[in-house]
Amino acid sequence: MAADDSRPVGLDASALRRTLRAYQRPNMARSLYEVGLTVALFATAWAVMAVALRYGLVWVYLLMIPPAAGLLVRLFMVQHDCGHGAFFANRSANDWIGRAIGVLTLTDYDHWKRSHAVHHATSGNLDHRGVGDIDTLTVAEYRARSAWGRFRYRFYRHPAVMFGLGPAYVFILQGRLPVGFMRKGRALWLSTMTTNTAIALLAALMAWTVGAGAFFMIQLPVVALGASAGVWLFFVQHQFDRTHWRIDDDWDSSEAALYGSSHYHLPAALRWLTANIGVHHVHHLSSRIPFYRLPDVLRDIPELRDVGRLTLLQSLKCVPLTLWDENSQRLISFREFRAA
Repeated sequence: MAADDSRPVGLDASALRRTLRAYQRPNMARSLYEVGLTVALFATAWAVMAVALRYGLVWVYLLMIPPAAGLLVRLFMVQHDCGHGAFFANRSANDWIGRAIGVLTLTDYDHWKRSHAVHHATSGNLDHRGVGDIDTLTVAEYRARSAWGRFRYRFYRHPAVMFGLGPAYVFILQGRLPVGFMRKGRALWLSTMTTNTAIALLAALMAWTVGAGAFFMIQLPVVALGASAGVWLFFVQHQFDRTHWRIDDDWDSSEAALYGSSHYHLPAALRWLTANIGVHHVHHLSSRIPFYRLPDVLRDIPELRDVGRLTLLQSLKCVPLTLWDENSQRLISFREFRAA
């Protein structure tokens, strides 16, 4: 299916961007409630796992890993909204809440905020790839690579790496340095090292409280599963059949936001855990909208419900899509590349 085939007639991306400004005002009480509830539930899940391990209730411990990981993802989404200045009206409140949550998500807030801003400013632009996004080659670029270069790209895009080894590496190891901004001065280095220190102190405190063995048995699977879920969400938000890529001269930020980002329609429980980030086309059109107001947009502008819509089952078909075919203007798989 070509990227343009499913686009609703009559949607003006630039006009929609102006309309969505009305939804950008955060509600202080609602924001405090959302972050407070998520932190409380995550702490409770963590404590239940610790008690379960202490008393040998392995089945309870195992049962709690997925919800704890889901709540960690939700905390990251709060941090994400803070990075966009969307969660609180006050910039300092956004930044300090974001930095505090970054200690729990193993993500330096200031480094991630800058990288993610580049992603939003260049998403869908073939001439400005490489910062804050998933590496994606065009068919021509892949064809021009050496055998070794093709192997490295195929290895990177393999599901076991993309959703298994890769997320754990990015959040646990790569995140300890301001990768991509190493020459941007001391501020990002200071921020990253401060976050690392806070992570180490909190880890030491928790290990002292529950024991080092129990701490790692809880924290490692929760972080690994949460990281994989987070990368999966980011992948599906832009790596789908009907996505939108253009060269710089033909690139329009509003068009790229609306048609280069999916509407990942998840079951209600997963929408809550992922803080409505599946309404990603609206988020890219207007990143200052708090996540709890995104459903209001779909209610008031029903035309947006079917733009880039993917169900949970449909999203599984995105996994093999690895190369951007500039001729058909769609993502294709390695199998389709070989058959061409």
